[in-house]
Amino acid sequence: MANARLYPFWADLTEALQTGAPQNEIKRTGKAMFEELYAEPERLEQFMHAMSGASAGNFHALAEQFDFSRYSTLTDVGGATGQLSIIVAQRHPEMRCTTCDLPVVRPIAERAISAAGIGDRVSVADLDFFTDPIPEADVVTMGMILHDWNLERKQHLIRAAYEALPKGGAFIAVENLIDDARRENVFGLMMSLNMLIEFGDAFDYTGADFAGWCREAGFREVEVLPLAGPGSAAIAYK
Repeated sequence: MANARLYPFWADLTEALQTGAPQNEIKRTGKAMFEELYAEPERLEQFMHAMSGASAGNFHALAEQFDFSRYSTLTDVGGATGQLSIIVAQRHPEMRCTTCDLPVVRPIAERAISAAGIGDRVSVADLDFFTDPIPEADVVTMGMILHDWNLERKQHLIRAAYEALPKGGAFIAVENLIDDARRENVFGLMMSLNMLIEFGDAFDYTGADFAGWCREAGFREVEVLPLAGPGSAAIAYK
Protein backbone atom coordinates (compact mmCIF):
# COMPACT_ATOMS: atom_id res chain seq x y z
CA MET A 1 0.00 0.00 0.00
CA ALA A 2 2.83 2.42 0.81
CA ASN A 3 4.32 1.92 -2.65
CA ALA A 4 1.10 1.64 -4.65
CA ARG A 5 -0.84 4.39 -2.96
CA LEU A 6 0.96 6.63 -0.44
CA TYR A 7 4.28 7.34 -2.16
CA PRO A 8 2.92 9.70 -4.86
CA PHE A 9 0.95 11.71 -2.30
CA TRP A 10 4.05 12.44 -0.20
CA ALA A 11 5.57 14.14 -3.23
CA ASP A 12 3.08 16.95 -2.48
CA LEU A 13 4.05 17.35 1.19
CA THR A 14 5.17 20.95 0.58
CA GLU A 15 1.73 21.85 -0.76
CA ALA A 16 0.09 20.13 2.22
CA LEU A 17 2.19 22.15 4.66
CA GLN A 18 1.51 25.41 2.81
CA THR A 19 -2.24 24.93 2.38
CA GLY A 20 -3.37 22.46 5.07
CA ALA A 21 -5.24 20.60 2.33
CA PRO A 22 -5.20 16.81 1.73
CA GLN A 23 -3.03 15.53 -1.11
CA ASN A 24 -4.57 12.11 -1.83
CA GLU A 25 -7.26 10.88 -4.25
CA ILE A 26 -9.41 13.92 -3.56
CA LYS A 27 -7.20 16.05 -5.84
CA ARG A 28 -7.92 13.74 -8.79
CA THR A 29 -11.49 12.60 -8.15
CA GLY A 30 -12.96 15.13 -5.73
CA LYS A 31 -13.78 12.25 -3.36
CA ALA A 32 -12.29 11.82 0.10
CA MET A 33 -9.99 8.91 0.95
CA PHE A 34 -12.50 6.67 2.70
CA GLU A 35 -15.18 7.35 0.09
CA GLU A 36 -12.75 6.17 -2.59
CA LEU A 37 -11.53 3.12 -0.66
CA TYR A 38 -14.93 1.88 0.41
CA ALA A 39 -16.26 2.11 -3.15
CA GLU A 40 -13.80 -0.53 -4.41
CA PRO A 41 -13.90 -3.82 -2.43
CA GLU A 42 -10.51 -5.04 -3.70
CA ARG A 43 -8.70 -1.81 -2.77
CA LEU A 44 -10.54 -1.73 0.54
CA GLU A 45 -9.37 -5.24 1.43
CA GLN A 46 -5.80 -4.33 0.39
CA PHE A 47 -5.96 -1.33 2.71
CA MET A 48 -7.43 -3.37 5.57
CA HIS A 49 -4.71 -6.01 5.33
CA ALA A 50 -2.01 -3.33 5.14
CA MET A 51 -3.38 -1.82 8.35
CA SER A 52 -3.49 -5.28 9.94
CA GLY A 53 0.20 -5.75 9.21
CA ALA A 54 1.04 -2.36 10.70
CA SER A 55 -1.07 -2.97 13.81
CA ALA A 56 -0.37 -6.63 14.63
CA GLY A 57 2.58 -6.00 16.95
CA ASN A 58 0.67 -3.43 18.98
CA PHE A 59 -2.43 -5.58 19.26
CA HIS A 60 -0.45 -8.60 20.45
CA ALA A 61 1.37 -6.43 22.98
CA LEU A 62 -1.94 -5.02 24.23
CA ALA A 63 -3.37 -8.52 24.68
CA GLU A 64 -0.28 -9.52 26.66
CA GLN A 65 0.23 -6.41 28.77
CA PHE A 66 -3.22 -5.01 29.59
CA ASP A 67 -5.07 -6.62 32.51
CA PHE A 68 -8.23 -8.01 30.92
CA SER A 69 -9.01 -10.19 33.96
CA ARG A 70 -11.50 -7.63 35.32
CA TYR A 71 -13.54 -7.61 32.12
CA SER A 72 -15.59 -10.02 30.01
CA THR A 73 -16.76 -8.07 26.93
CA LEU A 74 -15.01 -5.88 24.36
CA THR A 75 -16.23 -3.72 21.49
CA ASP A 76 -13.64 -2.78 18.88
CA VAL A 77 -14.74 0.33 16.99
CA GLY A 78 -13.58 0.52 13.38
CA GLY A 79 -12.41 -3.06 13.72
CA ALA A 80 -11.67 -3.66 10.01
CA THR A 81 -10.57 -7.31 9.63
CA GLY A 82 -11.43 -8.05 13.27
CA GLN A 83 -7.74 -8.48 14.08
CA LEU A 84 -7.76 -6.82 17.51
CA SER A 85 -10.82 -8.78 18.63
CA ILE A 86 -9.34 -12.05 17.37
CA ILE A 87 -6.02 -11.50 19.13
CA VAL A 88 -7.63 -10.54 22.45
CA ALA A 89 -10.07 -13.47 22.33
CA GLN A 90 -7.27 -15.93 21.53
CA ARG A 91 -5.17 -14.68 24.45
CA HIS A 92 -8.07 -14.36 26.91
CA PRO A 93 -10.64 -17.19 26.66
CA GLU A 94 -12.96 -15.37 29.06
CA MET A 95 -13.43 -12.43 26.69
CA ARG A 96 -16.30 -12.07 24.23
CA CYS A 97 -15.48 -9.54 21.53
CA THR A 98 -17.45 -7.64 18.90
CA THR A 99 -15.69 -6.03 15.94
CA CYS A 100 -17.66 -3.11 14.50
CA ASP A 101 -17.34 -1.36 11.15
CA LEU A 102 -19.40 -0.31 8.15
CA PRO A 103 -21.50 -3.03 6.43
CA VAL A 104 -19.14 -3.26 3.42
CA VAL A 105 -16.39 -4.45 5.79
CA ARG A 106 -18.43 -7.30 7.30
CA PRO A 107 -17.39 -9.99 4.74
CA ILE A 108 -13.71 -9.17 5.26
CA ALA A 109 -14.00 -9.55 9.03
CA GLU A 110 -16.14 -12.67 8.80
CA ARG A 111 -13.55 -14.38 6.62
CA ALA A 112 -10.75 -13.55 9.06
CA ILE A 113 -12.75 -14.71 12.08
CA SER A 114 -13.68 -17.96 10.33
CA ALA A 115 -10.05 -18.58 9.37
CA ALA A 116 -9.03 -18.06 13.00
CA GLY A 117 -11.65 -20.59 14.12
CA ILE A 118 -12.92 -18.26 16.82
CA GLY A 119 -16.44 -17.42 15.68
CA ASP A 120 -17.92 -18.60 18.98
CA ARG A 121 -16.31 -15.66 20.84
CA VAL A 122 -15.86 -12.96 18.19
CA SER A 123 -18.88 -11.49 16.42
CA VAL A 124 -19.32 -8.78 13.78
CA ALA A 125 -21.64 -5.77 14.04
CA ASP A 126 -22.39 -3.05 11.51
CA LEU A 127 -21.58 0.43 12.80
CA ASP A 128 -21.28 3.96 11.49
CA PHE A 129 -19.50 5.41 14.49
CA PHE A 130 -20.53 8.99 13.76
CA THR A 131 -24.26 8.25 13.61
CA ASP A 132 -24.79 5.03 15.61
CA PRO A 133 -24.23 4.47 19.33
CA ILE A 134 -21.28 2.23 20.14
CA PRO A 135 -22.42 -1.21 21.40
CA GLU A 136 -22.04 -1.43 25.17
CA ALA A 137 -19.11 -3.41 26.56
CA ASP A 138 -16.70 -3.49 29.50
CA VAL A 139 -13.87 -2.38 27.21
CA VAL A 140 -14.11 -0.18 24.10
CA THR A 141 -11.09 -0.15 21.81
CA MET A 142 -10.11 1.96 18.81
CA GLY A 143 -7.00 0.85 16.95
CA MET A 144 -5.56 3.60 14.74
CA ILE A 145 -8.95 5.33 14.56
CA LEU A 146 -8.79 8.61 16.48
CA HIS A 147 -5.86 9.96 14.49
CA ASP A 148 -7.94 9.87 11.28
CA TRP A 149 -10.11 12.79 12.41
CA ASN A 150 -10.08 16.43 13.39
CA LEU A 151 -10.44 17.56 17.00
CA GLU A 152 -14.24 17.85 16.95
CA ARG A 153 -14.65 14.29 15.66
CA LYS A 154 -12.01 12.93 18.03
CA GLN A 155 -13.99 14.37 20.92
CA HIS A 156 -17.23 12.94 19.53
CA LEU A 157 -15.74 9.43 19.45
CA ILE A 158 -14.35 9.75 22.97
CA ARG A 159 -17.76 10.81 24.29
CA ALA A 160 -19.40 7.92 22.42
CA ALA A 161 -16.94 5.48 24.01
CA TYR A 162 -17.68 6.94 27.45
CA GLU A 163 -21.41 6.44 26.96
CA ALA A 164 -20.90 2.79 25.90
CA LEU A 165 -18.97 1.85 29.04
CA PRO A 166 -20.14 0.87 32.53
CA LYS A 167 -18.56 2.43 35.60
CA GLY A 168 -15.07 0.96 35.85
CA GLY A 169 -14.96 0.24 32.13
CA ALA A 170 -11.92 1.07 30.00
CA PHE A 171 -11.53 2.95 26.75
CA ILE A 172 -8.32 2.04 24.91
CA ALA A 173 -6.94 3.93 21.91
CA VAL A 174 -3.99 2.20 20.23
CA GLU A 175 -1.90 4.75 18.35
CA ASN A 176 1.65 5.93 17.69
CA LEU A 177 1.32 8.46 20.48
CA ILE A 178 3.62 11.45 20.21
CA ASP A 179 5.64 12.08 23.37
CA ASP A 180 4.41 15.08 25.34
CA ALA A 181 7.55 17.09 24.54
CA ARG A 182 7.13 16.27 20.83
CA ARG A 183 10.84 15.43 20.54
CA GLU A 184 11.26 11.64 20.71
CA ASN A 185 8.61 9.67 18.83
CA VAL A 186 9.62 10.64 15.31
CA PHE A 187 7.37 7.95 13.82
CA GLY A 188 4.36 9.47 15.58
CA LEU A 189 5.26 12.91 14.22
CA MET A 190 5.68 11.48 10.72
CA MET A 191 2.32 9.71 11.04
CA SER A 192 0.76 13.05 11.92
CA LEU A 193 2.16 14.45 8.67
CA ASN A 194 0.63 11.48 6.89
CA MET A 195 -2.75 12.38 8.39
CA LEU A 196 -2.30 15.89 7.00
CA ILE A 197 -1.65 14.44 3.55
CA GLU A 198 -4.63 12.11 3.82
CA PHE A 199 -7.24 14.32 5.47
CA GLY A 200 -5.99 17.88 5.86
CA ASP A 201 -7.35 18.52 9.36
CA ALA A 202 -6.53 15.13 10.97
CA PHE A 203 -3.53 14.67 13.26
CA ASP A 204 -1.77 12.38 15.69
CA TYR A 205 -1.57 13.47 19.32
CA THR A 206 0.22 13.18 22.64
CA GLY A 207 -0.75 11.31 25.80
CA ALA A 208 -1.41 14.67 27.45
CA ASP A 209 -3.79 15.62 24.61
CA PHE A 210 -5.68 12.34 25.05
CA ALA A 211 -5.88 12.76 28.84
CA GLY A 212 -7.35 16.25 28.49
CA TRP A 213 -10.00 15.18 26.00
CA CYS A 214 -10.96 12.16 28.11
CA ARG A 215 -11.28 14.11 31.34
CA GLU A 216 -13.51 16.60 29.53
CA ALA A 217 -15.73 13.65 28.53
CA GLY A 218 -15.97 12.47 32.15
CA PHE A 219 -13.31 9.79 32.44
CA ARG A 220 -11.74 9.66 35.91
CA GLU A 221 -8.25 8.28 35.24
CA VAL A 222 -5.92 8.06 32.23
CA GLU A 223 -2.67 6.18 31.64
CA VAL A 224 -0.34 5.36 28.75
CA LEU A 225 0.90 1.80 28.21
CA PRO A 226 3.92 1.46 25.86
CA LEU A 227 3.42 -1.31 23.33
CA ALA A 228 5.53 -2.33 20.31
CA GLY A 229 8.10 0.09 18.87
CA PRO A 230 6.58 3.58 18.61
CA GLY A 231 3.08 2.32 19.49
CA SER A 232 1.21 2.89 22.75
CA ALA A 233 -2.18 2.28 24.31
CA ALA A 234 -3.84 5.40 25.71
CA ILE A 235 -6.25 4.09 28.35
CA ALA A 236 -9.07 5.99 30.05
CA TYR A 237 -11.15 4.53 32.90
CA LYS A 238 -14.75 5.50 33.55
